[in-house]
Amino acid sequence: MTIKLENVGIAVRDLEAAISFFTDLGLTVIGRDTVSGEWTDTAVGLDGNHAHIAMLQTPDGHGRLELFEYLHPEAIESGPTSPNEIGMHRVAFSVDDIDDALAIAARHGCHPLRGVATYADVYKLSYIRGPSGIIVMLAEELEKA
Repeated sequence: MTIKLENVGIAVRDLEAAISFFTDLGLTVIGRDTVSGEWTDTAVGLDGNHAHIAMLQTPDGHGRLELFEYLHPEAIESGPTSPNEIGMHRVAFSVDDIDDALAIAARHGCHPLRGVATYADVYKLSYIRGPSGIIVMLAEELEKA
């Protein structure tokens, strides 16, 4: 059997704000749609499923995010997740310049949970609270192979 990661799906409170955040970081919108009907009810497991969606892709063409803004059933707000909670944890991106990426995030009101750390002189990295409370890890490789 062959397997490959297709995308990471994230429900957001404001699709346009999330798109703006991720495109400013360098992702590209490769598709948008509004979905509903029996097929979405079956695939997602929610009766009356109706959502605006957008598919975004990283510049290298390998990573994709699918963002959902639910129209029905109504989105359920939850508290921001913590890095040590069980379940979906975060989405991570490699960036050329972490300071530039953090400046872009700050323009969207998104800031590090604590700061920027250096891991083994290999990466500078930071967890930020992105749109809709999403934890986004940004990592800048220090030692290029």
